[in-house]
Amino acid sequence: MRKRKPRLRIITPDPRFGDVMVTRFVNNLMLRGKKSLAYRVFYDAMDIIKERTGEDPHAIWKDALNNATPQVEVRSRRIGGATFQIPTEIPGNRKLSIGMKWIIRFARLRNGKGMAEKLAAELIAASKGEGAAVKRREDTHRMAEANRAFAHFRT
Repeated sequence: MRKRKPRLRIITPDPRFGDVMVTRFVNNLMLRGKKSLAYRVFYDAMDIIKERTGEDPHAIWKDALNNATPQVEVRSRRIGGATFQIPTEIPGNRKLSIGMKWIIRFARLRNGKGMAEKLAAELIAASKGEGAAVKRREDTHRMAEANRAFAHFRT
């Protein structure tokens, strides 16, 4: 066990929306340390969302994130020779990072031209409660619900 928790890094808000969460999202989106490219992809996606829906892209992004963020997950735990899937609540910070990573992962897997297009499509779908990221959340919740009988094994 560690003696102390690592110091949390201070994340600066992004230039366009002034939101720390956007910076976290861009940090997850970034590949090979190319942050300016990640910002360009994100802002292009925001412009595409504005163009397609005519609504505030930041609000749509927040809705998408809320819809893709899981509340519970199942953790494997070995008890007496058998492995049980135990549903556990997820801490706030982890919830958000899982939601962000799912949106980005499923946006990358989408077919389309360019990452900004794919990200915009995934965000619009997630804000409507559709899309692969939201489906993953539903599956995770369903799995937790199915294994609720083992919740008393929680540590």
